Amino acid sequence: MEKIFAELNESQSEAVRQIDGPILILAGAGSGKTKTITSRVAYLIQNGIPPSSILTLTFTNKAAAEMRQRAMALLDQQVTYPPLLCTFHKFGLLFLKHHMQELNRSNNFVIIDTDDKKRILKSFDIDLPVPMVAAEISRFKNNLISPEEAISAAQMLNYKKIAQIFQKYEAYLEQNNLVDFDDLLALPYQILDQNPQLCEEISRKYQYILVDEYQDTNDLQFKLLEKLSSTHNNLCVVGDDDQSIYGWRGANIKNILEFDKRFADTKVIKLTKNYRSTEAILKAANELIEHNRNRLGKKLESTRDSGKEIEFIHFDDENSEAREIAARVKTLINRGIDPKEIAILYRINALSRSIEEGLNRAGVPYKMVGGLKFYERAEVKDIIAYLRVITNPHDDFSLKRIINKPKRGIGKATIDKLLDMAYQNSCSVYNIFTDHREKLAESVTKKAFTTITEFFGKITDIREKLESSSYDLIDNLEEAFGIRHYYEQMPDGMDRVLNIDEFYGLYRDFVIQNQDATLEAFLNDITLQSDQDQIDERSISIMSIHASKGLEFNYLFVIGLEEGFFPLVGDGCDIEEERRLGYVAITRAKKELTLSSSATRYYKGKRAQLSKSRFLAECGVSKGSLKIERTTSFKKGTLVKHKIFGVGRVLEVSKVKREYKLKINFGGTQRDILASFVERI
Repeated sequence: MEKIFAELNESQSEAVRQIDGPILILAGAGSGKTKTITSRVAYLIQNGIPPSSILTLTFTNKAAAEMRQRAMALLDQQVTYPPLLCTFHKFGLLFLKHHMQELNRSNNFVIIDTDDKKRILKSFDIDLPVPMVAAEISRFKNNLISPEEAISAAQMLNYKKIAQIFQKYEAYLEQNNLVDFDDLLALPYQILDQNPQLCEEISRKYQYILVDEYQDTNDLQFKLLEKLSSTHNNLCVVGDDDQSIYGWRGANIKNILEFDKRFADTKVIKLTKNYRSTEAILKAANELIEHNRNRLGKKLESTRDSGKEIEFIHFDDENSEAREIAARVKTLINRGIDPKEIAILYRINALSRSIEEGLNRAGVPYKMVGGLKFYERAEVKDIIAYLRVITNPHDDFSLKRIINKPKRGIGKATIDKLLDMAYQNSCSVYNIFTDHREKLAESVTKKAFTTITEFFGKITDIREKLESSSYDLIDNLEEAFGIRHYYEQMPDGMDRVLNIDEFYGLYRDFVIQNQDATLEAFLNDITLQSDQDQIDERSISIMSIHASKGLEFNYLFVIGLEEGFFPLVGDGCDIEEERRLGYVAITRAKKELTLSSSATRYYKGKRAQLSKSRFLAECGVSKGSLKIERTTSFKKGTLVKHKIFGVGRVLEVSKVKREYKLKINFGGTQRDILASFVERI
């Protein structure tokens, strides 16, 4: 026992010793969460609880492996069969291997990944963006909506199509005995729900259940936990409501906020001693998060010294911001600071473009964590491919990328035929179109020939307009091909459109600065800027704030603190989740933190004047007016749940005085409901 409690503080020890009943451990950033969970697992085993009765659920395999190793290291004797410590989805897989027959299906099923799922959907030859359809099917499954229910509730044409594709997709999976990632949670719940005797048996098997990162659970995971703990309520959840930042992908913060209401006699233990950051950094984090209304409330206390005050720098534009941040990073490295201890964070991926270029120019090696470099993103590469074809219609490499993007009915077989004809005639596809039209018309379908003719007609039209006005190229491109609208329809459409706008703004700025320069010169310029060949082991990290969760750095820079960028504002944005993101960003810093903002930046493709982020004033770093406003995270198409009317989809969002009113379709019946009476699912 001494080994278990040797390095625990009072609150951690209390959390470990509490054995029975529901327990909510509110673990603040840097408060030793993992140590507490692993010590608790070891304590249960040391007190005679059979390891087979303990189930610990995490969100990543890496976290599960680390916890297993640390828990076993705390035991006095070796355990023959260690407790089950795995991800939710791994648990679902193990469960299905034993109980799939309950659904009259064989347990020799095959799990398909996201790419497999998209390939199956593409094989149905659908006329909607596959990522959007895949995301909607995932939402159906995580909300336990059957294909039949989806079809009966669908009102808008696209959603009717998606519901029918969902039905076809499910039939395909069953016919081929396949299981997708969402099924690993949905099917176990379905089995437990329809078989109370089995549910009781499984619940009695796992007498003690622990859950890590509980603030990230969705509704289905909560329902699964209810089933698993139904005979004993020995459910211990660990999380931080102030770090709930995944609402956009289904996490429901109410799971942690209302845990004590859903499980009677809950013991709440708060871990507030922070072992990571200085007092100055934690003071800003505490002040910022206190502006949120929906939180359980706790205040982090530093175990370190007061530290250096947080520095805030305001710039004229993003280029001067990038130059100065790069120069400061270079100074730190020259001082002998390990580059691995330095990171730059941003709220939206589009902001990486200027920082990447600033670091490249300064010769500072960097690595992108959890994402793609700006010029490697699909939407940016698509636009570059369009511009290359406009510059040179004979560029078949670029043409192949964009001839059917957005979808215009030119399938793979037609593209292969075009490329083969070009190869046989030792010319480009464009030459086939201009010099061998009759042969082309005979080789492809009438519809494909018409579409190819329209495509090259638009390219020619843009080329001609380019001669008279370089600045209007972007407007002409969008009018002809609607690239922005195409990406807007995708699940991560907002992020992709911001990247597109950043690129369009970059082009317009180039034209203004270099009025005699050609489109070819612009393309050559960005090719050189995006070529980073100095990556080595001594690289700093740049990443989005979402990607930084769980990491920590001695020297941290957070850029882009302007209204509209951080926080994001407008329909569909949740200001409290934005503020939690700010809290996560600040608490990644250990020693020194620098925040920055720009007076101007590209916004919706054009240079715009921006105001400083409200978060700067709220965390006490910069003076400014505090903004208090009601916002809604609901937008058209959002799935919601009402306690009487059930599941519905938002058709309209309107503001009534200080409240938001939603027009919702509940299974074919439309109702007007105030936003505060429904929850997002």
